[in-house]
Amino acid sequence: MKKVFAMILALAMVLSLAACGGDKGGDSQTSGGDAQQTQPSGGDAQQTEPSGEQSTDVPDKVDLTFAAQEVGTAAYNYAAAIQTVLVKEMPGANISITTTSPGGVGAPIIVNGGAQCDVVMSNSAPAKWSYEEGILGNGPTPDIAAIAGGLGHDFVNVMFTQKFVDATGITTMEDLVAQKYPVKLVCKTDGTFGEMAAERVFEALGVTLEDVVSWGGVVEKTGGDAIKSGLQDDLYDMTIDHIGAGQANTTELCLTHDMYDVQLGEETMAKMVEMGYDYVTVEANTWNGQTEEIKTVGSQQVILVRADLDYAVAYHMAKAVCENKDDLASAVSAMSYLDPQTAGTMTLTGVPLHPGAAAYYEDAGYPHG
Repeated sequence: MKKVFAMILALAMVLSLAACGGDKGGDSQTSGGDAQQTQPSGGDAQQTEPSGEQSTDVPDKVDLTFAAQEVGTAAYNYAAAIQTVLVKEMPGANISITTTSPGGVGAPIIVNGGAQCDVVMSNSAPAKWSYEEGILGNGPTPDIAAIAGGLGHDFVNVMFTQKFVDATGITTMEDLVAQKYPVKLVCKTDGTFGEMAAERVFEALGVTLEDVVSWGGVVEKTGGDAIKSGLQDDLYDMTIDHIGAGQANTTELCLTHDMYDVQLGEETMAKMVEMGYDYVTVEANTWNGQTEEIKTVGSQQVILVRADLDYAVAYHMAKAVCENKDDLASAVSAMSYLDPQTAGTMTLTGVPLHPGAAAYYEDAGYPHG
């Protein structure tokens, strides 16, 4: 009997240990499941596996900071119009507009890393330069992406005073550079897209603004009002800017002083297109005294976002802009030039599309990339 009892006791102990082993295994599996849920990298990795398409459902909470220039500027007007259609597309979205953007030429730097904003208006050419090589003393900004481009009809505007033309017989930039004429040029201040346009025109002609000075010329960089008054008083011979039809200072200048609209050469324009500009036609009578259309180049407004913006948010941003073109044009007439067929192309965006935006263009059947 003692032997039988001992055998029964031993068997009971084995069964008990087996049960404890089973419980320990269960605890380990639960812990492993918890570990998977609490490790961000594991969760992110599962979400980005290519086995399934990413969701385009609007997130429950959308908070975006949209950087623009001060109230009354074109950049602010664009941002306000876009804000309206974004909220229409994503009801409940919180989109706050700040006035912290330095404008088209510096905007890509603000988006860098998403440190100061999520969205910003820029121009496609400086966006391209910033993305690829860096501008204004900053390094490249590869962590920016585009939603839509081609919002506007701005262009490189080159003008001589009629007095300069009459005195020298020079009517083109190509002739001016060939003669190394000591011209007196006035343009916008450093750090503006207007000043950069002047630099790029001369670069396309194989020279620099410093070369102009070496010829005995003058290069003055100042504000818009000073440019207008200086040309009116014949203190300068010419100006170069990047503007749109109806720009106030140029409109007033042409109404009060005889100006000569300069047609850039085909080779010069082609080189500027290689830089990131696109061809633009300035219709006749855009400026007083301009009786014929002018062919030039320009860089239009583009909506930029930080590259890591939520996929679905980027999708619906592109959808909101492309499918509410009439609303945008009613708010800002220049936005009537927006064309969904070209809004997603690199020529007009300057930088690659956000993957979410690219998915929208793909779904809508619009060319992109």
